[in-house]
Amino acid sequence: MSAWPPVYDPDYYPAQDEPYWNRAVETMDPQEREEKVILPKLRAQLEYCYAHSPFYQRKWDAAGVHPGDVKSLADFEGFPLVTKDEIRADQAAHPPFGSNVCVDPIRLGRVLGTSGTTGRPTAFGVSRDDMTRIANAHARVMWGMGIRREDIVFIGSFFSLYWGSWGALVGTERLGATAFPFGAGVPGQTERAIEWMQMVKPTVFYGTPSYSLYLAERARELGVDPLRDFNFRIMFFSGEPGAGVPSTKRRIEQTFGAICLDSGSTGEMSPWMSNGECAERRGMHFWQDLVYSELVDLKTNRRVPYGGEGVTVYTHLERDSQPMIRFLAGDISRWEIGTCACGRTYPTLPRGIYGRADDMFVVRGENVYPSAIEDELRAIPGFGDEYRIVITRERTMDELIVQAEPLPGLEAGEAARIQKTLADKLKAKGLRTVVQMLAPGSLARTEFKAKRIVDQRDLYDELAQG
Repeated sequence: MSAWPPVYDPDYYPAQDEPYWNRAVETMDPQEREEKVILPKLRAQLEYCYAHSPFYQRKWDAAGVHPGDVKSLADFEGFPLVTKDEIRADQAAHPPFGSNVCVDPIRLGRVLGTSGTTGRPTAFGVSRDDMTRIANAHARVMWGMGIRREDIVFIGSFFSLYWGSWGALVGTERLGATAFPFGAGVPGQTERAIEWMQMVKPTVFYGTPSYSLYLAERARELGVDPLRDFNFRIMFFSGEPGAGVPSTKRRIEQTFGAICLDSGSTGEMSPWMSNGECAERRGMHFWQDLVYSELVDLKTNRRVPYGGEGVTVYTHLERDSQPMIRFLAGDISRWEIGTCACGRTYPTLPRGIYGRADDMFVVRGENVYPSAIEDELRAIPGFGDEYRIVITRERTMDELIVQAEPLPGLEAGEAARIQKTLADKLKAKGLRTVVQMLAPGSLARTEFKAKRIVDQRDLYDELAQG
């Protein structure tokens, strides 16, 4: 292995017609890549963490493991998982970045973080060198999506603490394409975005799936046809699982006439595009030599075999600031190996991330993933793009309510028909569901991540106890 962490040539670009940014690594035999690329990087990363991170020194000593123990990737599966709650607790005890920052503060180049809407915010202190490596990683994945230097990349998401926008920006800049960092969230900005899209004609869109569909809805209201008047050929997304939901992917592609690509892991794990779909659109790849990604069985913390279902666990291989080692993201998926027509030999998630541990809910003993409801709803012509899932409790029984909107102008009889169709399809999946049809425009729209689930069972419990 060359020096760790790797140093990338800032002037390197593949040939225009080359489908791979790094052909040798991307098409390497998976076992050879694990032995010759991933394992050496992993061992160097572990040694670095043990030497520079009090957080990992304490954690690994308590678990009785040491970087020197790792002679194979199977050995690494004995290392303990790291959770978001641990990171938050460590940052509370060692503010602001915790005892895992690993570099002198003078080397930090950027502060990002989580919003803290579900707990204490998590602060990310990212070194300048890490930002360079993240930019290279994102450029490489974006090249695999088919994005090239002549493209104009419209970035339609919040420029704030949110990692997504900044990752798309630095990746675009490193790839050599033209960045159009328009942002989102300011009143009236969607209307301005529609105007600017018609004027500048960007060829690539980045944002959340929810925002792209809201953008199209608003455009139509203004007399603009997203298919005719925009110029997108590639749209890639993160922040929500929608781009990996088959019916949502089809709806986006039919709306804009562009290919829809899924990407994304978590802010803690940037480069987050190391979960990224290629232009073949057969599910996200785990770009294993950038971030070592596992699907594990939570009972054993061991990798599940290919073809199996597990939860996502990620390990940095190139980070000198705040490296995450076996970070439990908890997204649920199934993986395969060597199945993509692109020729890359990375593990592939053919169904994308179809469940998130934080989003899954249990109704009458059944595990329910919002993406399964979304897939059924958006596959039925006549529904609008917005929906909500409301869980309530009638006496002691949970009730699942799906609130949806028909397309404007849909006749009452047709609205009733699609309402029944959705209820029947969900019933066939074992979900006893009430489908409520609301007037078009009733549900709140978003320029960021849509809040799809409203769980009111706690309110019932409070009233019952009162």
